Amino acid sequence: MTSTSRPTPTNPNPADFGPNVHIFDPSMPMADITSTIVPIFQGQDTNQFGPERHAYLFKPGSYNLNVDVGYYMTVHGLGHSPNDVTITGGVQSLATSTEGLALNSFWRGVENLSIVPTTNGDISGWAVSQATFLRRVHIVHGQLFLFDWRYPTNYSSGGFIADSAIDNQIISGSQQQFVSRNSTLTKWIGGVWNMVFVGDEQPPSGSWPDQPFTVIDKTPVIREKPYLIFENDYAVQVPKLKKDSQGTSWSTVQDSATTLPISQFYIAKATSDTADSINDALHQGYHLILTPGVYHLSRSLEVKYPDTVILGLGMATLVPDNGTPAMVIDDVDGVSISGIIFDAGPTRSSQLLVVGDASSSSDHSTNPTALFDLSCRVGGAAAGSTLNCVTINSNNVILDNIWIWRADHGNPGAVGWTVNSAENGLMVAGQNVVAYGLFVEHFQKFQTIWNGNGGQVYMYQSEIPYDIPDQNSWQQPSGGKGYASYRVGDHVSTHIGKGLGIYCNFDNQVELDNAIETPTGSGIQMNHLTTQWLNGKPFSAINHIINGTGDRVYDNGRNLNAKSAT
Repeated sequence: MTSTSRPTPTNPNPADFGPNVHIFDPSMPMADITSTIVPIFQGQDTNQFGPERHAYLFKPGSYNLNVDVGYYMTVHGLGHSPNDVTITGGVQSLATSTEGLALNSFWRGVENLSIVPTTNGDISGWAVSQATFLRRVHIVHGQLFLFDWRYPTNYSSGGFIADSAIDNQIISGSQQQFVSRNSTLTKWIGGVWNMVFVGDEQPPSGSWPDQPFTVIDKTPVIREKPYLIFENDYAVQVPKLKKDSQGTSWSTVQDSATTLPISQFYIAKATSDTADSINDALHQGYHLILTPGVYHLSRSLEVKYPDTVILGLGMATLVPDNGTPAMVIDDVDGVSISGIIFDAGPTRSSQLLVVGDASSSSDHSTNPTALFDLSCRVGGAAAGSTLNCVTINSNNVILDNIWIWRADHGNPGAVGWTVNSAENGLMVAGQNVVAYGLFVEHFQKFQTIWNGNGGQVYMYQSEIPYDIPDQNSWQQPSGGKGYASYRVGDHVSTHIGKGLGIYCNFDNQVELDNAIETPTGSGIQMNHLTTQWLNGKPFSAINHIINGTGDRVYDNGRNLNAKSAT
């Protein structure tokens, strides 16, 4: 039963984050910190589908370090402002491959600190793809490169910056698509296919389709992600909701936030906690920190109280072993979920993350639920299956940097058309749901189904599944070829989509009629749309961008990309 108010239990014991959270303070010898972090990175640099997870927490102060960030690693400053933790040297993620290709540089993030880059001149490197983030980061007097500058012709493919300030220029280079929100950019140079800027100060100039830029002056509605701080003791800051905002939350006047003492959090550990112990804590009214690890769940985690904060560290991963969803959130106000991978288990689930139920109708516009830096994965690490990954039934939900992925590669035995099966990535039934940075890829039918009115999506990236056996296996009942990546329900009268990129790399000779399907009418606004034929079988194709319009992309004849006129 949904609860409308929460108790406030307190844990009198000191915070214990377990062995996979590494806590540093500026009084420690830098050599000692280096001796800790170097072996961790060496273990994680190529560990794309391993179980190891790590988080670094830096207490306020100054550090002289070179911090490399690999798979399943997150780096957190613990100040009220990013400028309270300064790392001189570098905090970077460069390409794993020796050729500089960063197309698979997933699952990592940095937040709430400042970087003075000196390790590679004044360059701060962030060569990444999906499921990554830079949040509340200040790059002081340095450049930010979004690709591995040592190999400038090799691609990185997707990323997310929010609430950050870069004092010098940002070189996009071979970065294919990116989204930046509420940041101060100073000077942005370059872009390949689809670069979206929402509520940024000093975004790039240039008009679509000549330039791959989509600029939205103000962010319609956002609450920044909760973050850890340390001041005598640990606490979590929960920023307030804001509307029509521009720029960072901290560079001039710090946005208002609620402070939750660490005593109100249950700190879970994958080695000792179960679904029962975590649910017991949630039902008592505790907020939740998931420390780094892989949590195998016998039943769903149940979020019943409004304003619950669940904070994942080190890409904490939830695996439902018995065919249930990994997490179910009641139709309540103000829940914040962040920093978690939802990984499909061996028994097929109907869905992995559910927000609200099918009868949800409440207005949450003054205190919406928000999802930050979440990834849903089907296959890759192990064979897994689900019908759908994420279902949004509640109204007014905010999605901020979400990657929903049916794996196209992974460990042996973990990927295949009948091995990691999943029909859909995201289903939205709620009204007035907004997404900033939505990445949905490789599902076997529609990638995204949006049935709620008032939806807004700013930057969407999607690859159609590679491994479709043949056209007969991928045909709609109506006879249409394939399933659109982005499907807005026929009854929807209002919807906004800005900066959508949809790509194909078919293993076999198949065609997709439309990358995007929507109703028509003045309330449907779809702008800055692109399709790309990346590679694949000759005579495969995406025939139209949207609703039977837009150029065909295909190999035979070499029309490899198409863009909408507006």
